[in-house]
Amino acid sequence: MIVGKFIAVIVVAYLLGAIPFSSIVSRLIGGIDISKHGSGNIGGTNVLRALGLKAGALAVALDLAKAAGAVALAKVIVGDDVLLVAGFPLHWQVAQLMAALMVMVGHNWSVFIKFRGGKGVAAYFGGWLVICPAAALFGGVITLFIVLRTRYMSMGSIIGSLAILCLLIPLTIVYEFPPFYLAYSLVAAGLIVYQHRNNITRLQTGTELRLGADKGKNTDL
Repeated sequence: MIVGKFIAVIVVAYLLGAIPFSSIVSRLIGGIDISKHGSGNIGGTNVLRALGLKAGALAVALDLAKAAGAVALAKVIVGDDVLLVAGFPLHWQVAQLMAALMVMVGHNWSVFIKFRGGKGVAAYFGGWLVICPAAALFGGVITLFIVLRTRYMSMGSIIGSLAILCLLIPLTIVYEFPPFYLAYSLVAAGLIVYQHRNNITRLQTGTELRLGADKGKNTDL
């Protein structure tokens, strides 16, 4: 029974994460296929570039909400049950981290749009809003600061996710946060960096477009 609950968390989180809100918002507000505009990436930044601030903000907000909802739902599904795996207890906190990761996977490789998607940044921050709001706020402020200073969303997204990882290190060592939070932040930050690998190359070569520049190949949430 408890195994079924954890499987349900994984499936539900993936399906929620797979809802392509950027694609939906773009079609409803702008009547366009966002995959054929800007970077072609199905993420909030590309919506912002193609349709403006309101549409982009709505897409990002919905991606944050689906992640937060999936993580909150994980606790409801698992409740107080504990699954023992090789003597290691898996409880609702672990279920929440599993949900947070699967939302990112669903967002990046959505079954609804032929396993395409965004880069998981908004989904990542949305998960932390429920798991540890302070971490979400910290990473969000860092991301916003970098974006405002450089106008590179890709740089802000990468540094913001790595900032949360850096925050979790002292929280784990000094304040004895459960180590699985640190493990999750490491895996998730690694996934975000991987998804931005092409952007990193363009940043290194000076060809990455800034927010506010002409439409073209750019990074997306």
